[in-house]
Amino acid sequence: KVLAFIGLAHGFLLWAGDILFIYACASLVAMQTDNFSIIMFARALSAFGIAVGSVVTQTMLRDAFNGDELSKVFSLMGMGISISPVLGMLLGGQLTLAGGYHYVFLALFVMALLLFVYNLFKLPETQKEKHPIRLGALSARILKDSKIWLSAILVALYNTALFSYYQLGAFTFSELGFGSEQFGYSGIALGVGTLLGSYLNKALLSKKVSQRTLLWVSAMQLTVGSVGVYIMLDSIWFVAPMMLVVISFGIAIPNVLSTALSDYKQQAGSAGALFGLMYYLLIGGGLALAGVVQQLGVVLMVCSALAVLATLLRKQ
Repeated sequence: KVLAFIGLAHGFLLWAGDILFIYACASLVAMQTDNFSIIMFARALSAFGIAVGSVVTQTMLRDAFNGDELSKVFSLMGMGISISPVLGMLLGGQLTLAGGYHYVFLALFVMALLLFVYNLFKLPETQKEKHPIRLGALSARILKDSKIWLSAILVALYNTALFSYYQLGAFTFSELGFGSEQFGYSGIALGVGTLLGSYLNKALLSKKVSQRTLLWVSAMQLTVGSVGVYIMLDSIWFVAPMMLVVISFGIAIPNVLSTALSDYKQQAGSAGALFGLMYYLLIGGGLALAGVVQQLGVVLMVCSALAVLATLLRKQ
């Protein structure tokens, strides 16, 4: 994800088709080699494409939507994101059984190529006005903006809470006497939880519930879920309160992303790249610390406490 920094230099000047082409080429290289170093280089190149693609996609949405409508769109995107890991685990497992990692990279290459062709002919331009890029001044402004920092911290905390499960949960399952197959099934359940959270967020926004209220709802859900996981970690039933954690993710992330750059509408692409760099670095640091702690309940409790504090300090 740190390669998002490189994307600041020129990545956001590329449109989405170019990013997909880079990703497709990287997947093709990884598919054709057995050399570990070359595979790692190809994965780094694909990480560049994905990191920049994330920024470009968010920028396009911010160009086209505002306010609650933007949050609803992010919720719909969250539904897709929640389904993708489930499909990825199932499809990836079958492809690996059929032809090893070569088949996995082949599938990624084909999907990226199909999306590239579609975007080449169908993707509209969303930026209505061109504005000069003053990256130095913009960087200084963002670094002094407490709302941006608190938004990046919230994104990082909810992502750390979610992905620490995938990072540490397999070890917990093993300690409880369960295998990788059962852990995979739990991933399906959590994917449904994220989908439910995104749907609830969209439904509550339609009923005119304020985004700040939704952030508090998600912070409380994260707290209750974290306490439940901490208490029940010696039983397989800890997955039940973990559902609250992933539901809180589905509610919080769309509302944070849709409001974080509301003051940077004219420089959404550049500001989005800087914002993405901030929270990617924070997520990486959070997951590194989670790996050091090696206790899911403790990691979630810390994330929930900090999320409550950040929500309290962040103004809508």
